[in-house]
Amino acid sequence: MTQSAPTLNRDVMNNRYAMVDGMHTVAEAIQVAILKNVSILVVDKRNEHDEYGMVLMSDIARKVLAKDKSPERTNIYEIMIKPVFSVPADMDVRYTARLFERFNINKAPVVESGSILGFVTYEDIVLKGMIKS
Repeated sequence: MTQSAPTLNRDVMNNRYAMVDGMHTVAEAIQVAILKNVSILVVDKRNEHDEYGMVLMSDIARKVLAKDKSPERTNIYEIMIKPVFSVPADMDVRYTARLFERFNINKAPVVESGSILGFVTYEDIVLKGMIKS
């Protein structure tokens, strides 16, 4: 009996994110999200020893809108999540799902050699990774 190859994060990841700079204002970042039709913004590293950050539209709603802050005067670095929990491109999606459950997250960047290749979500794992064609 042969066992099928595992489904890896690289097999199910998506590219529905955009890169922004931490110095961008929230208003500028929203424009990038609209232009690229994404809801995940990755804050680029400042240097090779830095880590990626992340801003979701829910972060903007909670940390800017709900607190009545000005999107034109609030910088992304003030509201971003950093460091971001990332997963290796060649990790089996079953382990990714277990990590998501353990750390109560539902999306993570897929990283290889220190660079983001894409994002993986529960939706990607279920719709693209549970049934082999």
